[in-house]
Formats: sequence, structure tokens, C-alpha cells
Amino acid sequence: MGITITADGISIGKIGKPRFATLLLALSMFMTGACGLISEYVLSTVSTYILGNSIEQFSVIIALMMLMMGLAAYAQRYISDENLVEKFILIECFIALIGGFAPIAIYAAFGFMENHFALVQYFFVCSMGALVGMEIPLVLRINEKYSKTLGINMASIYSPDYIGSFVGAIVWVFFLIKTFPLTEISFLVAGINFVIAFITFAYFMKHGLVKAKFVSLIIIGLTAVGLFYGYMHNRVWDKNLEQRLYEDKIVFSETTKYQRLVMTYRKDINEYRFYINGHLQFSSVDEAIYHEQLIHPVMSMIPDHKRVLILGGGDGMALREVLKYKDVESVTLVDLDPAMVNFCSTNPILKKLNKNLFADSRVRVLKSNAITSGGLTRPVYQETGKMKTNKGKYKEIKEKPETQNVARVDVYNVDADKFIGEISEKWNVVIVDFPDPNAIELVKLYSKEFFLKLNRVLAENGMVSIQSTSPYHAKEAYLCIKRTIEAAGFNTIPYHDNVPSFGDWGWLLASKKQLASSNLEKRISNLEIEVETNYLTAEVFQRARIFGKNWLTSKYSDVNTLMYPILLQRYTKESWEID
Repeated sequence: MGITITADGISIGKIGKPRFATLLLALSMFMTGACGLISEYVLSTVSTYILGNSIEQFSVIIALMMLMMGLAAYAQRYISDENLVEKFILIECFIALIGGFAPIAIYAAFGFMENHFALVQYFFVCSMGALVGMEIPLVLRINEKYSKTLGINMASIYSPDYIGSFVGAIVWVFFLIKTFPLTEISFLVAGINFVIAFITFAYFMKHGLVKAKFVSLIIIGLTAVGLFYGYMHNRVWDKNLEQRLYEDKIVFSETTKYQRLVMTYRKDINEYRFYINGHLQFSSVDEAIYHEQLIHPVMSMIPDHKRVLILGGGDGMALREVLKYKDVESVTLVDLDPAMVNFCSTNPILKKLNKNLFADSRVRVLKSNAITSGGLTRPVYQETGKMKTNKGKYKEIKEKPETQNVARVDVYNVDADKFIGEISEKWNVVIVDFPDPNAIELVKLYSKEFFLKLNRVLAENGMVSIQSTSPYHAKEAYLCIKRTIEAAGFNTIPYHDNVPSFGDWGWLLASKKQLASSNLEKRISNLEIEVETNYLTAEVFQRARIFGKNWLTSKYSDVNTLMYPILLQRYTKESWEID
């Protein structure tokens, strides 16, 4: 049975069932709650890919959006009650358009107007926050006509909004970020906002509660055209705009659950460069300098390197160097991102660089999150191509293929910190090949707590080799890593070399305290590189231990811990700017 409602400033008309109107508005809040949170994540992630430092970008952007939501919620008190439905539709259309085009616009701003990029970035962030801030109060004001009490009204609107935010976060983490490019996610989310606006318009228009029908239809139509056009072209725009962020031609790009992978190619020098979240990881031209310095000094100083642990190194280049040593029996490689390992095991360029080691029959990729210590040291035998003769039980001569013991390689796609915290095995050599500590999730892998765990899994006479950023461009970060390793009970040996793609780069060797420094120096003085290398010699390593005046002197004494991740500041605020 219909009822007639007089809403101040809203047309008089018949509404079928007040409960259905409330249900529609509640559903709108559920969907907009999900879409609003996903939009915050999209903007934060785009900014992280461009600027790095994920914790800063997420914190600032979400805080700024919350600020604008609060200011807009206060400001809406000055909006009259006239045409509230039309105003809600208008806001939903604006949210759809701004949210849909925001990632593309931010990419374009960084590519075309880098010096003023922040203005465009924060314009979209503030606009989205302000529109979302007006959204909920307007729906509350519309729904108060159908609610008996203020408590019921607030429960009908706020509850679906919060629950929708939770659902949006789950969908973002487990589906969207792994399935679609950011620019496409934004248009998918925008499409949901648009559908909400259209359904709301259709329902209230049916019951005669929309005055400005013609204007509302024009706005909805233009929004639909804009979103459709943007969705159809977003991948092309994304590719063209991302290209402006890189000097050389992009030949591969992929967004995984954990990071953005990009590979570029420069034809005149036949150079491939590989980036994670916009940060250079290696160049095909000079990666041998980096990886040989990372691997061969520590392998040459440890007489027993049967068991090797590689943390990071999903590109396979460190593994390539380790497997040059014939007495290595077991290698465990731990890299968080399975997509990284998959790319480096299937891409023709990476397969050529890492000698296609991931395709080797000796390599097992263990995709389960379960970490077990069983089976890591079982020997694997490989035919040598020769035949050997054995006497059988009845003295007849039998021939069978000759085999030799070869290294077993296990690849775990789990968090390195979790791995060394739970495993009970010990390794003779540990290689730490993580990206630079430019984000909080990476800084924890350079913490005292992490290195204490590393100390536990290292054999008594074993050693660790750690990539430690640039001692020249990021001096205080390098020295902070050195202090932190020493605070975890290690001796350290710093060394550096020029890697043309990066500039002056540094590593640290670490051994347990009981391994006397005099012993280490003796090993260094007698060091020989016994495997084939493209660059490194014993003399080159000896030279790499020489630092300029005051390079190893710091004005700080702090160490990096989980509760005090000072390394993030040392790296992001005090690095890469030479006076």
C-alpha cells in the first residue's frame, strides 16, 4: 500500500515501501564503502609506484582523505534540503569520474609536469575525500524520511558503509591487485559508483521524487560515456604514460600481488634494465659486477660451502654464481613473490642471464606457505655421460651410467623473515640479496631482530654476504646497516665497487664474533677466486676494501630495529643528495 510523503524541498509523490527505499540506500552505502576504500588504496599504490616509501604514501594519502571527509561532512550542513536525491546522484557521478581517471591523471602529471606533480596528486586525493565525506550525510538526510528514529537511520547507513569497507579491502587484497592494472581497477570501481547513481535515479524518479530529470539524465549520460571511453582506452594510456617514467623502451610490465615489475631495453648498447616499483634492480650490461662481488668473496673465504641460503635473488643471478662451485650440495632460495620467480624462469632475456637455472631438473619451487626442514639436504645425482662397470651377483659384467652428486636447489615463495624465524636448519653461507630499504616492509629485513635470526641459522664458521646500498650516495644508510649487523653479534667487513648503472655500491661480509678478526684477515690476504668470472679477481676485491677518508665515519650511533626503523629515515631522507 503506497503512502504520500512530503519531504521539505522534495517533490511530493508516492513511494512504494519505505523499507525498500532504506534497503536501496543501505545497499548504496555498502557498495560506496567498498569502492571508497579501494579508491584510497589505488591512489596510495599509484603514489608508491611513482615515489616509493609505501608507508609514507599510504599514511599521508589516507590521512588527507580522512581530513577532507571530515571537512566536507561539516560543510554539507550548508547544503539545502532541496533536491537531495539529485545532489546524491551528482556526487556519485563525480566520484565515479574523478576516481576512474585519477591514476591516469597522476601518471600523466608525473610524466609531463614532474615539478608540479604533487599539486595534481593532492587535487585528486582531496577531491575524492571531500566527495566521499558528503556522500554519507546526504544519504542520512534522504533516509531520515523513512526511519522512525535517529538510531535506526544511523544504523541503516553507517553499518553497511563500514561492512562494505571491510569487503572492499578483502576484494582488493585477494583479487583486484593480482588481476587488473591499477588504471583498470579505478574504472571498474568507478563503474560501480555509476551503477549506484543510475539505480538511485531510476528508483526515485519512478516515484516522482526527482525534479531535475533532464539535468540528471544528461549528467548520468555524460558520466557513462566518459567511463566507457576511459575503460576501453585505459591500458593503452597506462602503457604510454608509464613509458614516460623510464628513459628506455618498456618491453615488459606486470603488477603482482607484492610489486610492480618493469623491464626496459636500450637498443644501441643492447641493455636490458629491470625495475621493481620504479627502482632499478640490475642492468644486463653490468650485473656481473654486482653479483660477482656479492657471491664470490664470501664463497672464496669459506672452505666449506656445501649448504647455501639465498634470501631474495628471485632473478636467479645470485644462484647462477653460487652453482659455479662444484662442492655445493644444497641451495635454498627464498623469494616472497612467486610472480618474480615465474617471470625470471620464463622470460627469454632473464633465462639467458640466469643461465635458465630455474628450468634445471635440480630445482624445486615450493609454493606452499608451509616451512619444513625435512628434505633440504637430500643429495641429487646426475648422469655424467660416462659408463661404469660393476660386477653383479653372479660375477657377470654390468654396465650402468656413471652419476655424480650435484647441488639440490629448493625455491620457497615465502617471506624471508618468516622463513628464517621458523626453520631449524643451518647454512654455511647466507646471501642476502634484498632491494634497498626504501619501504617499511623492506626495512624490517635490515633490522637487528632479522640479523639475530640470521645469526641463529648460520653455521659456526659460516659467513653472510649482504647487499647494503651505496656507501657514497646513501652513506648513513650503509653505516646504519653495518651497525645493526654488528649489534646482532657479527663481525663485519665492508667493501664497495663501482657498478656503472648504480654508481658506487656497497656490500658487507659478516661472520660470528667467535671467528676472530685475525682469522678473517688471513683468509682475505690468501683469497683466491677459483671459478670462472667475467669481472672479479682477488686483486679487485682487495681494492674494493679501500674506502675514502671519513666514508666509514658516522655522526650517528643508532641501530635499526622493528620498533625503531630508523633506517627508513636514513635512506629516504638522508640519501642520494650529495652536497
